[in-house]
Amino acid sequence: MNELEKMDREYVLASYARDYTDFVRGEGARLYDANGREYIDFASGIGVSSVGHAHPKLVNALCDQASKLIHVSNLQVIEPQARLAKRLVELSGYDMRCFFGNSGAEANEAALKIARKYGETHFETKRYKVITLKHSFHGRTITTVKATGQKEMHKSDFSPYPAGFDYVESIDAIYDAIDDETVAVMIELVQGEGGVQPFDKNEVQELAKVLRSQGLLLIVDEVQTGVYRTGEFLASQLYEIEPDVITLAKGLGGGVPIGVAMTRLKEIFRPGDHGSTFGGNYLSTRAGLTVLEILEAEQERGTLAERIEHFSRYLSRLAERLPEFFTEAVGLGLMRGLRCVDAQTQDRILKAAFAEGLILLKAGRNTVRFLPPLIIGREEIDEGFVRLEKALESLS
Repeated sequence: MNELEKMDREYVLASYARDYTDFVRGEGARLYDANGREYIDFASGIGVSSVGHAHPKLVNALCDQASKLIHVSNLQVIEPQARLAKRLVELSGYDMRCFFGNSGAEANEAALKIARKYGETHFETKRYKVITLKHSFHGRTITTVKATGQKEMHKSDFSPYPAGFDYVESIDAIYDAIDDETVAVMIELVQGEGGVQPFDKNEVQELAKVLRSQGLLLIVDEVQTGVYRTGEFLASQLYEIEPDVITLAKGLGGGVPIGVAMTRLKEIFRPGDHGSTFGGNYLSTRAGLTVLEILEAEQERGTLAERIEHFSRYLSRLAERLPEFFTEAVGLGLMRGLRCVDAQTQDRILKAAFAEGLILLKAGRNTVRFLPPLIIGREEIDEGFVRLEKALESLS
């Protein structure tokens, strides 16, 4: 046990099963550990490092901002926060306002508070229930973990949980679950932790239509799918729907903590209804503006679409060629997965890939998950799949 591992074990709460690889620097889609070993990063910090590691534009923006102002209170106007809110609304094409926090869980907490207040103020009797889907994941706070439709996440250690959540197996099952206390439905358009599982576009469009007709809210958790991860700025645009609330985080800050709840209910909050001390500060919103500038240019040039197509071809070929390992390729854009034949195979592949210098992720339904940086180069994609092939050969 080295000194760093010893220190971590002694002083940091053991909420993660670490492997104690010590990364010391990164460049693009490559990471380097303390021993000088290089890795291809197909995980990007679980979808966070959207513009890769040490992107010069982001580095320069952060250094410039840090030399001026990092933080002031939200009691004052914050220029890059206002600019970022404007840019998010413009890119979405929706008529919305934004609340800024520091994470996906915070964004989802804000969305749930928006729903609760809407249920209090827009109906004759209070509505407060939110329907979510089994296999969903919405965060790890007491409320967002209860919103998550995975029973194993609702550990008795942290009970009692807030009431007001119903879980259903499918989008079709939502309609029967709606009652006179239901105020909203909260979904991911592609379930990330739940196995990189996209939902059918027609089903989602019909759901949005029915909810709107009944005056109920559609909350779309785009913490993982947002900010060009599926090829469009929002997966909601890809599905051609207009949600009432959209939540963003992960890739928006390129590694700097940020979360956003966007809503068409532009007058729902009054001063004091909600807040976040660090939310939307100068550093995080300057990061968000820079990330959007980088990724918007990538999409407009067509390079993002080319990467998605190139990456997709590799996954489809592997799924077709190696049925002893995989049952299918799943996902959208650069939020992808290979569904494994069983959990043991999934674990073996993840370990073998890491041994070859390739970082992958685990997801539900026995899925190996791929969330590469959105600026990843063709050479890095090719090298990553060479390493994955070597890992699979070692298991044959």
